[in-house]
Amino acid sequence: MNDITNKDRAKVLIQALPYIQKYSGQTVVIKYGGNAMISDELKDAVMSDIVLLRLVGINVVLVHGGGPEISGMLNKIGKESKFVNGLRVTDKETIDVVQMVLAGKVNKSLVQLLEQHSGKAIGLCGLDGRMIMAEKKIASEDLGFVGEITEVNTEVITNATERGYIPIISTIAGGYNGAVYNINADLAAARIAAELKAAKLILMTDIRGLLKDKNDEDTLIPVVNVSEVPSLKREGIISGGMIPKIDCCVEAVRRGVKRAHIIDGRILHSILIEMFSDEGIGTMFY
Repeated sequence: MNDITNKDRAKVLIQALPYIQKYSGQTVVIKYGGNAMISDELKDAVMSDIVLLRLVGINVVLVHGGGPEISGMLNKIGKESKFVNGLRVTDKETIDVVQMVLAGKVNKSLVQLLEQHSGKAIGLCGLDGRMIMAEKKIASEDLGFVGEITEVNTEVITNATERGYIPIISTIAGGYNGAVYNINADLAAARIAAELKAAKLILMTDIRGLLKDKNDEDTLIPVVNVSEVPSLKREGIISGGMIPKIDCCVEAVRRGVKRAHIIDGRILHSILIEMFSDEGIGTMFY
């Protein structure tokens, strides 16, 4: 940071000011995953970005995954991870591990990390205050305890943000019969953002955004109207692992979130670049 002049610093702050004014008092939901959750340097950048957003009056809600940690723990107990269309097949033993790893180890280590960056964090999961309720997901193959969200109750989240906390949410859900369900974190973030009437949903990923040619990072499509998504799918521009992520963005926008973004979590301070600069980063859906 020492190679920029005071004049440049002032320019950066002036450019950020209208965005700070625009989003102060509003809610932003960030889905945190991928490399940004693994690399220590990126983790530190994400945490300091979130603390800064909170300091300028933006209510940040952090929703996290933890796929690699779950796979690692299953590996330790000699259990193979199996996926169908990107969803983890979750039997009784696996859901116990998912609950333990996500709501325990991963969630609490993020709370601790945010607090080390002078943030005020509280760890929650979908079971707290019946925040996320779900039913078994019906698919062509039995996925076990994989849930489909039926309702989201945001009272616990807003209680936390009103008291100045940053809620960090792991996405396991309660069933009406006492079961516990594993929920895709992108889907959960989209529904939580919609229920909170968030100004933005930000999905952090390991790619630049939506690319016209998936093998060429220079073909980024910066802005997409959700009405264009079906034709982009037909053309094969939206395909494979991007389909569920983009469907989440479309779902969030259709449910009233003003803007949804897929951003590259491999870039340091990508959240601040998205929130406070004219150019932004990644692909925005509106």
